[in-house]
Amino acid sequence: MNELINSHDVAEHTATDVKVRDWRKSMSDHVAYALLVYTGLQIFATVKAMSGGTSSLLPYAALVILVAAIIPACRWFERRWTGMSNEEATDQSYAGAFRRDITMLWLLAIGLPLVLTCVCMAIFAVM
Repeated sequence: MNELINSHDVAEHTATDVKVRDWRKSMSDHVAYALLVYTGLQIFATVKAMSGGTSSLLPYAALVILVAAIIPACRWFERRWTGMSNEEATDQSYAGAFRRDITMLWLLAIGLPLVLTCVCMAIFAVM
């Protein structure tokens, strides 16, 4: 009998400790981390392109283009989720849309600096 009561208490305790994911906060966290990764990649890629022996302003122009492109894109991703009500923010039916947006965000944050740097290096090779 005592075991039954203890197992019931444990079940109640774990049921109340379940964390509910807030999509708004999760998206804000992902945007912040993606911007950090993006910045690190961009700095690394720009330094690598500049060490290629070129003295043109093209790496700096690429940096400006990337900054101008990533901030509005990240803001767009975040804005889609911050406007949710409290009920919507914890609704698990948004998991698929959240996963899709996170994938697109990370592909953009990682891919954009690498692709643009490759394009710039190709232009440097031609010049």
